[in-house]
Order: sequence, then structure tokens, then C-alpha cells
Amino acid sequence: MELTITTLKKSILAASIALLFGSGQALAKSDDPHKMHQLYQDNCASCHGADHGGYLAPALNSETLKGRSPTALRTLIMTGSFETLMPPFFGRLSDKNIREMVKHLQTTPKLDNPPWTIKDMKASLKVYVKDESKLPNKPNFKIDSMDDIIGVAARGKYGRGQGSEAVFINSKTHTIIGKVPTVTAAHIIDFDPANERWAYVKTDTAEIYKVDLYTMRAVRSIKTGWNGPGMGISRDGKYIMAGSFVPHNAVILDAETLEPLKIFELEGIDPDGKKVSSDSGMIIGTPYADIFAIALENAGQVWVVDLKDGFPVTKIKNVGRHLHDAFLTHKGKKLMVASYDDSIVTAIDLEKRQIIKKLKAGCVPHVGGGAAVKVDGRTLGFGTNFGTCEKTVVSVWDLDKMQLVKQIPVSGGTESPAAHANAPYVAVDIITKDRRARTVQLIDKKSLEVVKTLDVGGHAYFPEYSADGKFLYISAGYAGDEVIVYDSNSLKKTANIQMESPAGIFSRGRVKYMTRGLSPDEME
Repeated sequence: MELTITTLKKSILAASIALLFGSGQALAKSDDPHKMHQLYQDNCASCHGADHGGYLAPALNSETLKGRSPTALRTLIMTGSFETLMPPFFGRLSDKNIREMVKHLQTTPKLDNPPWTIKDMKASLKVYVKDESKLPNKPNFKIDSMDDIIGVAARGKYGRGQGSEAVFINSKTHTIIGKVPTVTAAHIIDFDPANERWAYVKTDTAEIYKVDLYTMRAVRSIKTGWNGPGMGISRDGKYIMAGSFVPHNAVILDAETLEPLKIFELEGIDPDGKKVSSDSGMIIGTPYADIFAIALENAGQVWVVDLKDGFPVTKIKNVGRHLHDAFLTHKGKKLMVASYDDSIVTAIDLEKRQIIKKLKAGCVPHVGGGAAVKVDGRTLGFGTNFGTCEKTVVSVWDLDKMQLVKQIPVSGGTESPAAHANAPYVAVDIITKDRRARTVQLIDKKSLEVVKTLDVGGHAYFPEYSADGKFLYISAGYAGDEVIVYDSNSLKKTANIQMESPAGIFSRGRVKYMTRGLSPDEME
């Protein structure tokens, strides 16, 4: 019998609970010494890391919390942190549990890369729709084009449970057309380049949901690790590659069935000559070839994986220290990879599989999903910078000549650039932890100057243009709990769309027009 949204939620939740019992991590009685470990996993791990080593939020372990006041930590857990995603836990956890949690955090070391094997993955695979051939052959809602769909990763108040879902919006009407519950917070939404009906959602705790966009329901899910956001889809839609922070590996899945096909242990010699085990950074498919590119954050390498028998790997070494995100340019043949610790962006030729050049990129570069546009015959790339130093800038490069053009002063650290050929501005979100975090700054593509600052009202981040470029979508999380829509030219507010703790915004138009961050004119 077909599952309704309600029964789907119950089924996913039951599957999650069953997985916990199957892995020996089940909730214990109050006198069980493992209770606090499970309480941490249920309430803290999606942000602070399953290994206590940090993820979206700082590491919480005996080393990082050494010398901290237990009273201050208890107060922080009770009240939450207004300038972050951390909500108050008073009322959710008992005072006794909060006191015990503080003690647990201050006495627990960072866990040493807890494993998650192919066997674990296969055991976690859940099927919600057994016969996909019986699904309707067209959307059960009115929409002009599937490219008009925008997906939003809604975290929910606690990063799990009610409110944690992928929300899908018709960007022509600014109305919600579907919600898919994800148990833990959705992090990445990617779309099948070859079939408009499929999307894939990855959560903070490394579950991947295969979503039928025609019916707005999950048909399958699998847990690929403990946490880590990396995910890419091959150009033919046949494969998914997913990477983890914990454990240090990546896996290739059959995109149709979500069956795991091959695990890659992420380790190598870093730029300083040290052999390291590495988190997974960005993973990206490309319209140029049947390959994946994956960044090994700690090893400073980019691996190119060929999608043929055995999935052979070409290793590009000495890319930079602490690699993270990246974007494609030149029809997917060139890859721009951010190196946090070196303050560079490294350009890689995916055809020749070698480094082209290392470009100056400001303080702690973070290129997000990328922004690349053509202006006066030049292909310009825009890269945001976390800006943990005095000077906060957005870096602009000539991607044809591979050289720095300008570093544009902005009002604070930035995270995610957004651009579109039909929109006059490159939008960057300000992430500095004060009132500036309410704002998004607009850079004129021709003058390369900040010409407008939008005050979104809540913590503003992850701007994204609709597929036609007419509208700019911005998450207003933390205090706002809504997505706000602006007219791309007039910058007048057009709509407010309510949801709980919205985060990343992903247009399906990226597949056809922007290709993992490129603007439409780059595909001509």
C-alpha cells in the first residue's frame, strides 16, 4: 500500500530507531553508563560531530572544554546561543540530564574515527515505495517547468525531528509545493541532471533520501556515515558519491537503488609531507565527463574518480591546506577549490588532471556553490571569504586568464555567493556574528562595487536566484524562520515563506543553466 506523508514520517522515524538498536547505540535506561553518549548523539551530534570533534559547531570534548566552568556550560545548554543555530534545551532536557551532559562532555575525549562500513550502509537502506514504476508520470501539482523548483534545507529547531525537512517551492508563485521529512536536519539538496523527477537530500547525519519530485515523497534512504555534507551526482544520473567527516571515507552509490558500490578510504600525504586520514570536502559531478572530483580536506589532495569498472582514481596532490568547497567553470572542465589555511583558491584542469594555478583568495576563502558570470567578454568568478582577519573582502578572478582581478571590500565575513546572467548583482551573505548577519550585500557585476545592502530581518544566508533569474531567495534563519524573496532588479521584497530554521537553498535550475554554480551564459 502506498505510504502517506504521515505514515512516511512514522516509517522514517521507526527506521532511524531500528538503526540505533541495530548498531548497539540504543537509548538506555537512566542507570546505563552509555545513556549520556546516546543523549549526546540525539541532541548535539548533528551540529557538534558524532565523534565530539566538531562539525557545524565547535568540538565538545575533554580537551576543548578543559578549564571551562561547568556552571557556564550548563547555562549555555539551558539558554542556547541566540547568534547561532543552538536553541535553548531547557524544557527539552531535564536539569539532571543537562548537569550530567556537562560532565560527560568535559570527560569524553574526541572519538577516533568510529567506523561505518558497507555492511552498515546496506543494513540502513530503507525502501518506502517498493514499485517506483507505479508512480505517476507527471507532477501532481501545477508548475510551468520543473526547473522552477527551489529546494530549501529546513533544519527544524533542534536539527532533528519535527521541522527537519526538505521544503520544495515553486519559484514562479513562491508557494510551497512539497515537504519531505528527514528526521535530522537536511544539509544538501541536489538534482538528477538526466531525469527531472529525482532529487537527493543529504542530512547532517549523512542519510541520503531519494526524493520523487512528482509526488514530493521519499522513495528510499540510506545512511552513508555519521556526519558530513559532501554529495555529488554524475552527469548521467546513474551514480551518487557521498563523503563523510566521520568516518574518513567516501562511497559511490547506485543512484536508482542507493545500493553502495565502493568505499574509498580518504588518506594520503599532505602538503607538509605527513600521512593523514582525511575528512571529505566537496564532491562534485561535472557535465564535462563521467567523473567525480572529491577534495580530501586534511590531506590537501583532489581525487578524480572515473565512473568505469573499478572506479579508478587519479590523485592530484599538494592542492592546499584544509580544502573545503569548490565550483566548476568552462563547461565543467576547470575546478576552483578553496584552501582555508593557505588563503588561496587552486584552479585544476580536470582534462589534464593537474593544477593550473594557485590564486590569491583573501582570508579563509569559502566559494560556496560558486558564482561565475561573463562580463565584457571575461569570465569572472566570485569567491566569498569567512574573513577571520581585519580585512573582509569578496575575491574576483578572471577565470580565462586565471588571475586575481579585484578584492571587493564588504561589511563582514561572507559564505555563499549567488549570481545569474539575467540578474545585475552578485549577492553575498554577511556571516559576522552581530547585527550585520541580518544583511546580504549586492555587488554590481560591471563596476565590481557593493551598491546595495539588504536587511533581511533574521540571520541572512545562502542566497540563491530562481532559474529564470527574476527572483533572489534568501534564508532568514535563527531569528526569522522564513525564506524571503526579492525581485532581482528592483530588490523589492516579493514574498515571505515560513519554515523552521531554513538553511541552504538550491535551485533545480543549476542542473540545466548554472551547472553546479555556473551562470546560464556559461553553458552556451
